[in-house]
Amino acid sequence: MLYTLLAGLLVAFAAPLLYNWLGRYTVFPLALLPLCLFLYFCAQVPQVLEGGSILQSVTWVPELGMNLTFQLDGLSLLFALLISFFGFLVVIYAYGYLGKHPLLGRFYMYLTLFMTSMLGVVMADNIFCLFLFWELTSISSYLLIGFNHDQKESRTSAWQALLVTGGGGLALMGGLILLSIASGSYTFSGMILSGSGEVVTHALYLPAVLLVLLGCFTKSAQFPFHFWLPNAMAAPTPVSAYLHSATMVKAGIYLLARLSPVLGGTELWMTALLVVGGTTAVAGALMALQQTDLKAILAYTTISALGLLVMMLGIGSVLAIEAMLVFLLAHALYKGTLFLVAGAVDHSTGTRQVSELRGLGRNMTYTGIAATLAALSMAGVISFFGFVGKELLYEASLESKVFNWFILGVNILAGITFVAVATLMSYRLFWAKTCHPTALLHHASPNLYLPPLVLGLIGLVFGLIAGLFPAPLLERAAVSILPRQHVHFELALWHGFTPVFGLSMLTLLLGYLLYRYLPGLYKTTPRLQKLYRYGPDSLYQAGFEGFLKEAKQFINTLQNGYLRNYIIYIVLFFCGLMLFVLWRDAPHVNLLGRADIWQELQLYEVILFVLVVAALLYILGTRSRLTSIVVMGLVGYSAALVYILYGAPDVAATQLLIETLTVVIFVLLLHKLPAFWYLSHQFRKYKFIAISILFGAVMTYTLLLVQEHAVESELKEFYGEASYLQAHGRNVVNVILVDFRGLDTLGEITVLAVAALGIFALLRLKPEKGGKP
Repeated sequence: MLYTLLAGLLVAFAAPLLYNWLGRYTVFPLALLPLCLFLYFCAQVPQVLEGGSILQSVTWVPELGMNLTFQLDGLSLLFALLISFFGFLVVIYAYGYLGKHPLLGRFYMYLTLFMTSMLGVVMADNIFCLFLFWELTSISSYLLIGFNHDQKESRTSAWQALLVTGGGGLALMGGLILLSIASGSYTFSGMILSGSGEVVTHALYLPAVLLVLLGCFTKSAQFPFHFWLPNAMAAPTPVSAYLHSATMVKAGIYLLARLSPVLGGTELWMTALLVVGGTTAVAGALMALQQTDLKAILAYTTISALGLLVMMLGIGSVLAIEAMLVFLLAHALYKGTLFLVAGAVDHSTGTRQVSELRGLGRNMTYTGIAATLAALSMAGVISFFGFVGKELLYEASLESKVFNWFILGVNILAGITFVAVATLMSYRLFWAKTCHPTALLHHASPNLYLPPLVLGLIGLVFGLIAGLFPAPLLERAAVSILPRQHVHFELALWHGFTPVFGLSMLTLLLGYLLYRYLPGLYKTTPRLQKLYRYGPDSLYQAGFEGFLKEAKQFINTLQNGYLRNYIIYIVLFFCGLMLFVLWRDAPHVNLLGRADIWQELQLYEVILFVLVVAALLYILGTRSRLTSIVVMGLVGYSAALVYILYGAPDVAATQLLIETLTVVIFVLLLHKLPAFWYLSHQFRKYKFIAISILFGAVMTYTLLLVQEHAVESELKEFYGEASYLQAHGRNVVNVILVDFRGLDTLGEITVLAVAALGIFALLRLKPEKGGKP
């Protein structure tokens, strides 16, 4: 499993180079990767169906007992098959959609990186490994959504998706760490083995659940974080089809399902999932009916479907999990198809507006067939896999022990909306009679209609043989979610004339009637726009703009161009931290006992002290920069004398060299420096004096404290003994800097070298005529 991820990363970063070498033929090696990965995962199906779980562990940080652990069970295998197969079709489709784009190689790099990240998410068994790939999906999706970076809408949508999902990712990391503390394991398999009883009764259960839910809800576009998904439709259609129907938005669903055995079974878990999922399903369905853009319609119905999946996880029964998994697979197949169809229509006609599209079936027959197959599955027509999923949703709703009528009502409302949208996406666009069919700019290539046609046919085939192939794999996935319950799937198209079948027929009828009234709903849409001024999207925009405004004001105040102010901020912050620690720990220094030190002062020490104080006082009153530099040099030379008197000649030599060089450089650069800012206002002068005295007092007290409460350290003895024996040096300080901490010293030298290069570049800079020096 590790090699599959490494292969994905290697191909991803090699994609631009391959495009430069192979041009339009790059599609073949890039499509070969997801195809090989799909075949690899198919080869693991027999072992997983037999009840096995493939585990692989690679040593990562042995000192901390952490390893890169990967697991392939029924649940992760189902998602891995979806990710790799959809990745194969989307790579082929992207060539037809973006075949002449100059940045196609870069697009393939982003797409392959995202596919690899998603595979890492579903196969990761270690929480740190999962978080790594989780954030990689956010970063790669940001790059894909903002692929058309020359368009403001794409940049804004990419930032929004990154901030929302990235913020949720940070919350998720906190929740996973708390969960690992409560369960005593860093792996999901270990958490499940420990049982949910220990976690549920732990004091950290509440914050862990809230943080995990926040991370999953943001990723899966649950209310009130749903707004980023429709805005992300600014991405190219292959991105929308891959990220927002079958993979990325279902990452949150996957993690909720994975953690259900650990966090589930409580009233908090059930209520949160039912309320949030139900609200999301209703909101997505209602907003889908107000859209006229094909991708926007599909985006909001995706939000509604994600809400239904979360709601089924909230119920948590065997039937509800069965309904969730079947509907998840059915939704991925028909929604991926419809997204690809919408892209093909846009590519061929130049528009996605419903009002401008009609009669496309004459010239886009294969695309229309694919749309019809997907629409029939979305509507839940018998013989299609979507019909099986819809009936299971209704059956699980009726058998729910809590909120059953609420859950049933949400499912029916969403189902009616799906029927109306499915009729719109197939019959309205392709087959409705019209005297003025939409003219095509150019005909769709096979790359554009074959991938959706394949997905549409799979939705039909899976419906016809539901009990043969999908059922066993979905059953193993359900066992991963419900490891302590008996799970057995019996998927079939016909169960007789049951109440559930009656609800299915009623949904089809009401959905068709809703489709007939869609033109009237579109007329009322502008009146509802006022409500969105206070919606989550508007609140996000207001908060984001306010944050940028306040951040700009804060930076302008903090970074005002005066070095003395920067030093003040650093000194005050340092003093504040030191005073807090001193107040918290309340260490005691016997100042009275040190009064006799003054009697031991030598004459040369008094002279140096008076010299330094006099120089500092003189600096405060001078108006000459040259005088200030000379006096500052006097202070530095006095410090060098102190080093000599106290037995540190090497440090004194360094101080003398640096001080001399500093004075010379300052003198040479006087004519290039800006005008001297003299502290004419007495308050400013006294303010700086007070801050200086505060800093000196804090440092003096700290040094006295260190002397009085010396810390015993084995490191001190080690350096003293090993400096000569191992490093062959008698100067311990030099040995530490050069041998024991040579890498740190190299880093400091590098920083100084970079700073010197920057200063040299500024000195060589010649301003334009009339510009400021």
